[in-house]
Amino acid sequence: MSVSYADAAGFPVSDPTPIVSYSPVTLEVPDRPVPLEIKISAPVTGTDLPVILLSHGHGMTNFLSSLRGYGPVADFWAAHGFVVVQPTHLDSTVLGLRDQDLPDAPLFWRDRAVDMRTILDHLEEVLAAVPGLPGRVDTEKVAAVGHSAGGHTVSLLLGSQVTDPNDPREKDLSDPRIKAGVVIGGPGIADEHFSPWAAEHYPMMKYIDFGQMAGAALVIAGDEDLNPHFSSRLSYRWDAYTHSPGGNKTLLTFLGAQHLFGGISGYDAAETSDENPERVAALRALVWAYLRSQLFPGDTSWDIAVKALETRKTPLAKVETK
Repeated sequence: MSVSYADAAGFPVSDPTPIVSYSPVTLEVPDRPVPLEIKISAPVTGTDLPVILLSHGHGMTNFLSSLRGYGPVADFWAAHGFVVVQPTHLDSTVLGLRDQDLPDAPLFWRDRAVDMRTILDHLEEVLAAVPGLPGRVDTEKVAAVGHSAGGHTVSLLLGSQVTDPNDPREKDLSDPRIKAGVVIGGPGIADEHFSPWAAEHYPMMKYIDFGQMAGAALVIAGDEDLNPHFSSRLSYRWDAYTHSPGGNKTLLTFLGAQHLFGGISGYDAAETSDENPERVAALRALVWAYLRSQLFPGDTSWDIAVKALETRKTPLAKVETK
């Protein structure tokens, strides 16, 4: 693999290639109020390509919380050898369903995980919709990445649960087809620091439990990502690491980062409170390296990236494992 440092904040990644993006690919899903729309981005060359399922956040913008968002990371991962699959979840503002009388509105937290599992159930069909892509994808090498509410979606696929005693539905939404997950700025547990506002508006958040989250995960947090609407505790955003079983968990904490990590949700997104192109470049390169090493036995990209991080003159982030 040839190595490039362009657009990767000095971290070694593979040379970029042109990409193709195809959308919408539509799946008719029984009992879903609208069809599931999906965007696929992939490199125009290469074979045995691994897959990233990318789950958007719950933000208030019209298009970032949909298959149209997260271009700075999705385009990068596709250009560097991944097939990136982006669903529009039911909580997306573009669908206008948040205020409807539907189960689990406005977050549609459970439907989000079901969306991801539905894509896996129909992965060959989804990929076949993209001209030139069939036969070039290794459908056994699948990872999931999610930001904010999407981070919670990924944690569910890795084994976390919503343990509401008044909800009789199956608690386990994990999926062994997901070989590794990346949880970026996801919600944490409800303790004495949990906000009464969040408990009132999003009651399921009172029951988030990482005790069964056995899947391999990279948890990404910002050390300035503090939102009192959810918790007055700064470490809330890395609970998926702290409170999940060890043995295959890594915590990547970005210094000075707030909830948008410099602007990962969109190019020039006005909602970004900590705009920092270098942080975006570093995050996407480090996620690339982590997933390469998780999905390809013997790949040393993550070890190399961590060494590069540790030898930087200006500290950018820190890594912890358990």
